[in-house]
Amino acid sequence: MNDSRVLDEPRAPRHRIDPRARWYWLIGGAIGFVLTMVALIVPAIIWEPIRFWFLLAAAVIGALELVSVLVAPFVRYRVHRWEASGTAVYAKTGWISREWKVAPLSRIQSVEAKRNPLHQMLGLAAIKVTTASAQGDIVIEGLDRELAERLVAELTEATEHTVGDAT
Repeated sequence: MNDSRVLDEPRAPRHRIDPRARWYWLIGGAIGFVLTMVALIVPAIIWEPIRFWFLLAAAVIGALELVSVLVAPFVRYRVHRWEASGTAVYAKTGWISREWKVAPLSRIQSVEAKRNPLHQMLGLAAIKVTTASAQGDIVIEGLDRELAERLVAELTEATEHTVGDAT
């Protein structure tokens, strides 16, 4: 029997990230935009023979990056979801392409919270769940700092009590 059913999209994890994550991505994107423009415009000002090409590159790249800076934070916020159950950690991410990741507790090797200066300024954190999978880590970006700390503690305790060798 030939079963040609198309599989449905996996259920989205239940929890949204913190709304301040939009500001995190907007500010981070704006910093990248400014640095890119400086890297293209300064040489154009200094060296007249390359001025046209660098200003053209600044216009094209700047327009594309500006759209990304202004659109991505809001699309990412609508898409990003996470969930930690008694059996696994789930994450859905992306804004142009979407990615779902699931890490069974028995496969988790480490859990950590990360806070860069922008996270700290906004009271946010990111959780990184390292697994024994070749598919990479699960990163949940844009969590409230206190929630992230609790989640790390809960996941650490849960993985300690989960049967498995994390390989």
